[in-house]
Amino acid sequence: MTAMARWWPVLAPAVHLRYDRVRDTDLLLLPERVVVLEGNAGAVLRLCDGERDVPEIVAELTRRFPGAPVADEVPDFLCRVREEGWLR
Repeated sequence: MTAMARWWPVLAPAVHLRYDRVRDTDLLLLPERVVVLEGNAGAVLRLCDGERDVPEIVAELTRRFPGAPVADEVPDFLCRVREEGWLR
């Protein structure tokens, strides 16, 4: 996680996070595509505001979800989302 420690993730300019009341889930709205998020993915991405680095995001989620494997799963999730081009 050392490389991630210096990364302050933020959604890419063309990506928007929205809550869909009809589906009762979070969505990522992309050009010509909608991604339905599962579980707490929306909670993770809402913390990607460009002001928190990855360790700060992990710490906040650990506080919100005690006992969850946040430290193991969140950095990997953020890397995958970044590889998709949804985070910068």
